[in-house]
Amino acid sequence: MTDLRPAPQKHLPFNDQAADGGNDQEPIVLLHGFGGDRQTWLNTQTALAGKKRSFAFDLPGHGGALDWPRIGNAGVAAKAVAQSLEAMALPRVHLVGHSMGGAVAALVALKDPDRIASLTLLAPGGFGPEINHRLLRRYATTTDTAGMEVLLEQFFGWEYRLPKYLAKTVAESRSKPGATATLEAIVEEILDGTVQKTLPRDELAALPMPMKVIWGTQDRVLPTRQAHKLPGIVATHIFERVGHMPHLEIPREVTRLILQNAGAV
Repeated sequence: MTDLRPAPQKHLPFNDQAADGGNDQEPIVLLHGFGGDRQTWLNTQTALAGKKRSFAFDLPGHGGALDWPRIGNAGVAAKAVAQSLEAMALPRVHLVGHSMGGAVAALVALKDPDRIASLTLLAPGGFGPEINHRLLRRYATTTDTAGMEVLLEQFFGWEYRLPKYLAKTVAESRSKPGATATLEAIVEEILDGTVQKTLPRDELAALPMPMKVIWGTQDRVLPTRQAHKLPGIVATHIFERVGHMPHLEIPREVTRLILQNAGAV
């Protein structure tokens, strides 16, 4: 009898950007934040291509991984990322994570530090209990363009102009069957009532790889003060007039810091 069940997914969907100079050793792996997808890194991958190969994953419950077998919090996503690195035969990578993806990246590094050559975290989740839980819950369920535009403005610095069609594109992504219900389930696993679950910061500081944290002073999702008392071994980069999306607001500076942490500049 023919088995008509779909084959199990071996790795998360990804965008692969080869290096212009052919430097494919220890590629950079990029992990997006809650409610995003791998397309948020397109410009970053283009900028990195002059120095390093890069992969951008869709995390479980997002983008092309909406129907991933197990969907949940950062710990669930970290297991999927680790499985993907193994399935793709990537023995050592430079890991970059934004927001929820930052928490995911940190957990991957804690679980398998020998695989991670460097860790760069952009406005990462899990570094303190405070979080704009109302904004994230609304962001998970909003499906109209006008409402999405109002919400997205909260993710950026006050002077930043939203890219054209961004609100429409994000709102349309919510129209996929099960998309909002999945995001609602994920956000409730990220949150513990009105606060977020936290990472073991001292254990992170003890990891052997170089680590950078990048934050904006106008972050209205996760307060910048969560970066102020990190252990001294962690290189902390705070940018004025930048919100929760530094890779989109100050792409040149973020790309430079990622490459610097990866030893490519």
